[in-house]
This record gives sequence, C-alpha cells and structure tokens, in this order.
Amino acid sequence: MSLTGTPFLCTTVVLAVVAVILPLVLWSRTPGPKPLRAAARLLMLLFAQGTAVTLVFVLVNDRNSLYDDWADLLGTADHVQRAADLGRDGTGGIAVKRLPRVRQTFTAAGGAGMRAAGAVRVTQLRGRVSGVNAEVYVWLPPQYDDPAHRHRKFPVVELLPGYPGSARAWFEAMRAPEQLLPLMTSGEVAPFILVAPRTNLLAAVDTGCANVPGQVNADSWLSVDVPKMVMDNFRAQPAPRGWATAGYSAGAHCAVKLAVAHPDRYRAAVSLSGYNDPIGERSSLAAQTPALRAANNPYLLLRKAAVPPPVALYLSGESGDGYQAGMALESVARAPTTVRVVPLPPGAGGHTMTLWRPQVGTAFHWLTLQMGQSRAKGRDTSVAGPTPRSPSSAGSRHAALASGTASRAAAARRP
Repeated sequence: MSLTGTPFLCTTVVLAVVAVILPLVLWSRTPGPKPLRAAARLLMLLFAQGTAVTLVFVLVNDRNSLYDDWADLLGTADHVQRAADLGRDGTGGIAVKRLPRVRQTFTAAGGAGMRAAGAVRVTQLRGRVSGVNAEVYVWLPPQYDDPAHRHRKFPVVELLPGYPGSARAWFEAMRAPEQLLPLMTSGEVAPFILVAPRTNLLAAVDTGCANVPGQVNADSWLSVDVPKMVMDNFRAQPAPRGWATAGYSAGAHCAVKLAVAHPDRYRAAVSLSGYNDPIGERSSLAAQTPALRAANNPYLLLRKAAVPPPVALYLSGESGDGYQAGMALESVARAPTTVRVVPLPPGAGGHTMTLWRPQVGTAFHWLTLQMGQSRAKGRDTSVAGPTPRSPSSAGSRHAALASGTASRAAAARRP
C-alpha cells in the first residue's frame, strides 16, 4: 500500500475511528481477571495513541510532500548506482554534448495536485555521468503545445525541495503550476518549463547537492544529467541563458550553490529560507569535512572567485532563517553577480510551506526579468520590508552560519 496513496489515508482514518470506539464499547466489558483487564485496557489506549499519531503523520506528509514512499521513510532508499570521482567540473572529462541523445518515456504523474494546472509527467532517468537512477518530474507551460509556438524554445527552472522532501513538493504542497498557469497565460510571467528531479538520493542523509566520490554525485545529477535529458526531450533553451534553479530550505542552499558553482549552466537562482554553510542542515553529507563544506558554500565560492560569475540571485527569509545568508552573499558579490535580498517580517510563516508557497509568483516574476524573457510582461513584485534585526542572543550564530564559520554544535541549535 502506497505511503502517499488514498487507500492508506483511508485506512488510517478508519483505524483511528475504531481506536476511539473500542474503549467506549469494551472498557467495562473486558472479561477475565483484573490484571488481564488492565492489560487489555492499556493496549486499547496504546492503539488509540498509535493510530492518532499515524494519522497526523500521514496528513502532514501528504500536505508537505516529505516522503514519497516507504523506502524514503524507513531510510532504505538508495538511488546511486556508482559514484566515480568526476573532478572539479563534475563531468569526469566526459564531453557531455557528444553523448548520444537521451530518449525518455514519460507517463502522467498520479497524486493530488499533479493535474490541477495541466498534467505533470514523470520519467525514470539513469544518469550516464552521475551514476544516479531516479525519477524526474516535468511540467510544460500552456504555450508549449500551442501551434503558434511550435518552433519556440522555452526557459527552464529546476525546482529543488528541502530535506526531507519529495520532488513532487513543488507541484503538490507548493502548488507552483496552479499559481503560475494564469500568470503565464496572461503574459505576466514567462512560460517556463518546470523540472523537479529527486534530491533524496541516499538513505537517511541529505546529499547537500554535492559530489562526494565513492558516495554520490548529486551535483552532476542535477547540473549535468538532468539538464541533458531535458534538452534532448523538450524544446528547452540552451544553458546558461535559459536555465535557473529555485528551492526552499535545503533546496534553497542547493539552488544558489549550483548557480554560483556553475555559471556556465545556470543564469539565476531563487532561495527561500536558505543557508550558505552546508552545516546549516545537520544531516548534510557536504558538511562532513572542512574541504567539502568550503567547496559547497556559495558565500566562500563567491568571495574567492577570481572572476565573478554572471549569475543573478534572489534570496528571501526571516531574520535567522535565510536573511543573514542573503546579506552575506550580497556583501561579497561583485559585478556581474547581482544579489536581491528580500527580508520577511517575523512571524510571516516560519520555516514552512505557509511562508514559501505565497512567494512562488513573486519569484517567477523576478526570474522573468533576470533571464531576459522580453516577451513576458514580468515585473519585480517583491517588496523589501524593514531590515530585520538579529536577536541579540543569537546574532553571531546566524552570521557564522551565513559566512561558513559555524561549528557543528552551533549549527545544531539553528532555529
């Protein structure tokens, strides 16, 4: 029975109802000696508590798209076939453009929200470079199948979830297509192809979108294999001009890191409540060694760049949860790098979908402008509020996380 399917949800609801009724009916009718009756009543109470907790978990998981299946939940999923050392550029010396075309078969993705604004399709991709074997979801804009646009190529945004998080989250919990369809139809936002690859590749660990020889090549999966597949199967604009990344939480960190590290592959990145130092996610594989942390920290990458990358970055967040990371990047950015930081007021929604979901339209308005999509009537609708102050008891910790000087103990206290 699928973890996210309707049958499992209905089963948990029925069991929760039964767990409430059982004590009402059997509490005073339980036969046998006193110890046996006490044990039976205790079991009924434990059953009621267990079913209640299970039901709450299922509802939260369905709402936030945290785990796709039982393997993800139990920590037994492994989507890595091999993890060779691919070098600094993540290609292992392979001439990616010369590889044979990737021909994929797509099917309609099932589940709530996957057909709310045009069908989301899914395919199982075996990454030739990264060695990752995982699913990729694709949503096409309304203009894509319009005969008037049959020769047009479209810009692409790779959508990255937090950790734990499902690739489906941007289509279900974030409702991105549902929000963007009317904006794309009216011309306010450019018609982007939305691509959501799996980022939860190893059991019980966040890859940090990093290449770690012998363990995973998550960076190459996202920045090499997935883009090539999209280019080979859809009318997508070439990189970097037509490509961007967007993410929330751990996915926000990945979005910025990918764009800063690979300006030859991406033009822009959107970060919602992200961080710079990989140690901001306690389970990050990229935070295991000082060398990995430095190599996957966009703040350090920008600060040390001999030639500033021609990328545009959009970062939003509350104080202590994304804002300081954005300001740190802005402080070291040099032209042609541009950084847009949007502070959010305290209590705007916390580190949840409630905060991130309403920002989808604003972020895509910004992407429309930054990626030079002149056919759209895009405008920057982000409103910068008053600069939030860091709490006096934690300001240094937030600054350390933003710059990449935090300790693992300090990161564990990150709100």
